[in-house]
Order: sequence, then structure tokens, then C-alpha cells
Amino acid sequence: MRIVREWRGLSQDDRGASIALGNFDGVHRGHQAVIGLAAAAARDQGLPLGVVSFEPHPRRIFQPDAPAFRLMKPEQLARALDALGVDLLYLLPFDEVMRELSDQAFAEQVLHQGLGVRHVAVGFDISFGKGRSGSPATMQAYGGALGFGVSVAEAVGEGGGDGESEGKFSSTEVRNALREGRPELAAGILGRPFAIEGEVRHGRQLGRTLGYPTANVELDDYVAPRFGVYATRTRLSDGRTLAGVANIGVNPTVAGEIAPRLEVWLFDFDEDLYGQVIETDLIAFLRPEAKFASLEDMTAQIDDDASMARMILSAG
Repeated sequence: MRIVREWRGLSQDDRGASIALGNFDGVHRGHQAVIGLAAAAARDQGLPLGVVSFEPHPRRIFQPDAPAFRLMKPEQLARALDALGVDLLYLLPFDEVMRELSDQAFAEQVLHQGLGVRHVAVGFDISFGKGRSGSPATMQAYGGALGFGVSVAEAVGEGGGDGESEGKFSSTEVRNALREGRPELAAGILGRPFAIEGEVRHGRQLGRTLGYPTANVELDDYVAPRFGVYATRTRLSDGRTLAGVANIGVNPTVAGEIAPRLEVWLFDFDEDLYGQVIETDLIAFLRPEAKFASLEDMTAQIDDDASMARMILSAG
């Protein structure tokens, strides 16, 4: 899969695809339905399959003071799309030029002239262009005028595929599930566990001192899941996947304020991971974050958490 970060002056190899258009944060099962429509058109017409998304996420531009909300980093997005057979990821800059384009100008200048698209698949609730004035109906009109096909995916949910928005799979529902401490529900919408990826950084070394060495990863712009303890699986840079137990939060037992982070203890593992990028799946929520009267009480609870996490992970 090639990643294209511009829409002007592209080579012919990067033009003429059947594309799915959207933000695709999470690449959840509703997103996958849109990509499936683009894939069907690509097969029928012998075209490359593309996905058009934006970086930074438009919500970060229009709501700069909103809490962190991302479900994926761009690298995770690329891997998820590659696994779906996508040939081209157009990760277009959402800059001053892009944000000022009307829906018609976006269709004409970006999709038609810039990317030379042959087919566009969109979700039933898409909006695009300045003021979010574009809709599936306007996209179909522009496609008819400019010579590209348009398909519209219906809502997908547990009742699914009937065109109703009630109960549809959405990035908002994934975020709500994570904030409620329901990673299993989030995984059901995503089609895989929610995962936090980041570089392992030095922490306060307390876990290692107590016999529970943790790999510490900042949450950065990820949506903050419910603070607490989770059963986890972590992928290392060398491809190994390890079971573990993690705390997400600020560890209130230990004095000193820190930014919320993931602190994961990998079972039966004691190697230096500092500076490496790891990706941790949240499998099950075990308990809320708590402040303990003593470090002894905290370590006893960690042992109980680890036993519960091992049991859950071995069963799954």
C-alpha cells in the first residue's frame, strides 16, 4: 500500500482509483462497509482501491479545545487499511486551503482534478466541504456531472444494514464504550480490540522497584479510556505478542501529578523496551483506578489483578 499525502500534481500511478471517503478513525465495521463498496467497484472496473482521509483530523481544527478523541494514530490507520487490501491511502492535509473548499470545489478540485477518481463510496451520513454542506445526494450529483460513480453505504449496526441510524456502528460509540470501561463493546464495533500505540518512556521506576516492571506509554491524543486496570495483549516491535495487565490513569497512590498514561506489566518478560514502539490491546476492564493506603496494599491488589488478567486472557 502506498501513502499519498497530497492531492495536487500527482503521477498517473496515484490517480484513477475507486476510493472510500471519510475520516475512518478506528476503521470500525461501519467504515469497513464503505470501503467494501469501493472495493466492489474497484474489482468490477479493474481499478486500484483507495481510501481518502485527512490529517490532522478535521475535528482537531474545528474544536481545538475538545478533549482528546483519536482512536488511531496514522500508522495504525495505515496498517488496518493495508489489511483490508487497500492499495492507496490518501492522507490529505486538512489545511487552510482544504477547510475553505466548498463541497462542490472539493468534488471538482480534489476528487476529480486532483485524484482523478473513477468511483467514490461514502457513508449514508457523510458531510463534506466548508460548513459541512456536502451530503451523499450532492456527491451523487457531482459524480454525475464530473464522470465518476458514487455508491452510498447504509447504516451498519447490530440490527444492521437496514439504513436506520439507530444503533449504528460509529466512532462516537467506540469512544463512549471506552470512556465507560467497556473495551469488549468497543472491540465489537471495531472488529478488533482498541489499541494504544506509543514509544516506551522512562517513568518513576516504582514498578520495577516493587517487582512489577512496567512499560510506560503516554496517551497523547488518544481518547482517554476509563481510568483503571485492564487485561491486555501487547505487540512488540519484533512481532511478539505478550499478555499483561495495565493501569490507565495517573496512579493516585504515588505522590506527584503526571499526565494520564498507560503502564503495562508484561507477564514473564524482563527486557529493556525503552525507546521502542509497542501497541497494547485493551481486552477487559478489571477495576477502577484506586488510591491505596500503603504500597503493600497496592502490591497485593496488583497480584490479584494479574491473576484475574491471566485467567481472562488464557480463556480468550
